[in-house]
Amino acid sequence: MQNEIFIIMIITLLVGISFILDKNKTLQGLKNGAKHLHKILPEFLLLLIFVSVFLSLVSQSTLVGLLGRESGPFGIMIAAGIGSIALIPGAIAYPLAGELMRQGASYTILATFITTLMMVGILTFPVERKYLGNRLAILRNVMSFIGALLISVLVGVLL
Repeated sequence: MQNEIFIIMIITLLVGISFILDKNKTLQGLKNGAKHLHKILPEFLLLLIFVSVFLSLVSQSTLVGLLGRESGPFGIMIAAGIGSIALIPGAIAYPLAGELMRQGASYTILATFITTLMMVGILTFPVERKYLGNRLAILRNVMSFIGALLISVLVGVLL
């Protein structure tokens, strides 16, 4: 809790300095931030409800069994599959990963989930195909998937 208070104090100080330096830009930035928050809030609340229900229905031992340190390649593939399919903004994915970490998920699993989530887009594939063409969209997703798995292996080796 102390870290959060410290961060809030730093942000407040920086916004105050920004306000003193350029009142109009600061107010415009705060308005833009509020607009983005308003856009993401329904998704965030829905995901928060989903995660809360999921974590209440799935025991910690099951979650740790599926995504924990002992889950091995099976856990990595589950995380890679979920990350590749899910369409979750980073602002929501990182707190979710933090909660999974508190529940016992391994760093390798979390790295797999986050990197596939950010790099691979199964749900966004139709849009990619429209703009990039079928071959390039497939190539981009396959290379991103391989890259995400390499990153997760590297994280597993280093941590």
